[in-house]
Amino acid sequence: MSEALPLNDAQSCVLQHCVPLGTEKIDLLQSLGRVLAQEVRANRDHPPCDISAMDGYALRAADLGNVPAQLVIVADIKAGDLPTLTVQAGQCVRIMTGAPIPQGADTVIRVEDTQEVDSGFPHPNPDGATSHSTKPASGQVAGYLPEGEGANVSLREKIFDTVQINVSAQSGNDIRRRAENLRTGDVVLTAGTEITPGVLGILAMVKAATVEVQRRPTVAILSSGDELEGLHDPFDADKIPDANGYALMAQVQALGMQPVLLGIARDDPAALRAKLEQGLQYDVLLVSGGTSVGVHDFVRPTLEQLGVRMHFWRVQMRPGHPAAFGTSAGSKVFCLPGNPVASMVSFEQIVAPALRNMLGHTRLYRRTVQARLAQPLKHRPGNLEFVRVVLSRDEHGYLATPTGSQSSGVLLSMARADGLLVVPSESKGLVAGDVATVQLLDGTTFQEHNGIQES
Repeated sequence: MSEALPLNDAQSCVLQHCVPLGTEKIDLLQSLGRVLAQEVRANRDHPPCDISAMDGYALRAADLGNVPAQLVIVADIKAGDLPTLTVQAGQCVRIMTGAPIPQGADTVIRVEDTQEVDSGFPHPNPDGATSHSTKPASGQVAGYLPEGEGANVSLREKIFDTVQINVSAQSGNDIRRRAENLRTGDVVLTAGTEITPGVLGILAMVKAATVEVQRRPTVAILSSGDELEGLHDPFDADKIPDANGYALMAQVQALGMQPVLLGIARDDPAALRAKLEQGLQYDVLLVSGGTSVGVHDFVRPTLEQLGVRMHFWRVQMRPGHPAAFGTSAGSKVFCLPGNPVASMVSFEQIVAPALRNMLGHTRLYRRTVQARLAQPLKHRPGNLEFVRVVLSRDEHGYLATPTGSQSSGVLLSMARADGLLVVPSESKGLVAGDVATVQLLDGTTFQEHNGIQES
């Protein structure tokens, strides 16, 4: 148990023990970032019928054999209408984006490819009488109405609006087909899917007001050591501010959980035991500091007295070598180094994948990219090393520059870092220009530019 494990073995160990904790039902409004624990099926066709993808005119493609072509506008159709007319030869309807395609029409021409004109010709009454038209009602064919009142009124002829179509098109142009988005009964989301904004929109589309998701683990954070000064303690220049607890808190929050800070456990067996007993009431306990083997490091023996089975105490990485993991009947315990950078790097490599696994995610590790090293790096073979770097881009891709001192006590090296450059354990050092893997620290994967090349 005292032998240091390779990082891959340490990760495999924690993933074996840190599994999903069951499911719960929550309101859709609170579901962003959670992981679905259920299969979701479509409860309707979407769209429910063929609809227009553009503002324009719905018509018969056969009427566009010779363009420009002039067609009579017989109706206006907007989204939400239920048209009953049938478009005949020589006719079209003015149609809005999302509006149903009427019978007879098989293509849509965008409004920018048309020009409305007056035909100069009367439109015949379907009954054979001279007629006049009124402005067509939404979704209805143009009417033929007598002017005035009484049985023996004269009918006045009125010219119909006409549109000139300036382009030809095949059947189906700019039409969104029925059920192209969702089809009734189809599986649209599977268990294990992370609820992103797009996924949440689909859940709303199938009217899932509540969703079954993987339960979030409860997480407690405890800092250890007489040398520490709490955030609200009186200033003491001889003390070390407890940055670890708050950095770990932020790392947990970035994964979508709200941890509980248990404060500082002093180097006293009784006081430490009380704090650890409190922490073991949570699904996960993170302990920072006190994991060495000195005579005043009481974390290890106290955890063992409390029934925690420790699976490893060392990992072959730098920083973060003195990282440990154990389990009790109801909790998973991670003991992280006291140096702040080592604590944060250990979290990224060991704790974060474990927590994401408990949350039900399938993507457990930070995204990586390849980058060229801007300057040489010394390395002594033996441990996998994580170098804090800033990333920039040039015509050849990413360029990685170390953030300065790589001491595990220099927290600014993490505060300034975009990623962790990985130096293999067997490496004897890297030279400028060498390509290495960089693990990104920005879990949201935002970037300054959209990355789109516009012609």
